Amino acid sequence: MDSASDGETALAKIKKGEYGLVVLDLMLPGIQGIELCRILRNDPKTNGLPVIMLTAKGEEVDRILGLEMGADDYMTKPFSPRELVARVKAVLRRSTEKPATEKLLKIGELEIDREKYTVSVKGKPVKLSATEFKLLLFLAERKGKVFSRDHLLDAVWRDEAFVEPRTVDVHIRRLRSNIEADPAHPRYIKTMRGIGYLFTEK
Repeated sequence: MDSASDGETALAKIKKGEYGLVVLDLMLPGIQGIELCRILRNDPKTNGLPVIMLTAKGEEVDRILGLEMGADDYMTKPFSPRELVARVKAVLRRSTEKPATEKLLKIGELEIDREKYTVSVKGKPVKLSATEFKLLLFLAERKGKVFSRDHLLDAVWRDEAFVEPRTVDVHIRRLRSNIEADPAHPRYIKTMRGIGYLFTEK
């Protein structure tokens, strides 16, 4: 376990060290947590590093912003140490578990490598967080079936507490921005109004 009192120090340590997970405070001195998360997600060396965002703010816009910048989870202070440990374990579990099969899943121009946890569109690699990958794989493996937000929460976030249905919408939006040629008119991930989401292929 390691710590840093400001964003610049944290970034330097992350680049030099080998960490399994990062807990970021939104209001870090210097480089703030949101910006640091964005930097980590844009760097191929740290793109897959699990990130939990912390903040004293409770507004929905702050939670959504943290998730859109690539955070795997979000916690509002104050919280109990037990809750933080549970969140850390859950995020690490999602980022490390792999399906038994090692086949490459191909749907249209989309390729999902179950073994390497990689995704490509038209042969070009796509950067996804561990949670985004798991959500995409879950939907793609069940092409043609509609899933509610609650169902997706149960399947992807499993037994985690404090995860809101809105979290699914944020991750779906991020997935579309990465794999769809036109996110406003998605080819793969469709919204079934009033029901949930459906993975398909035109």
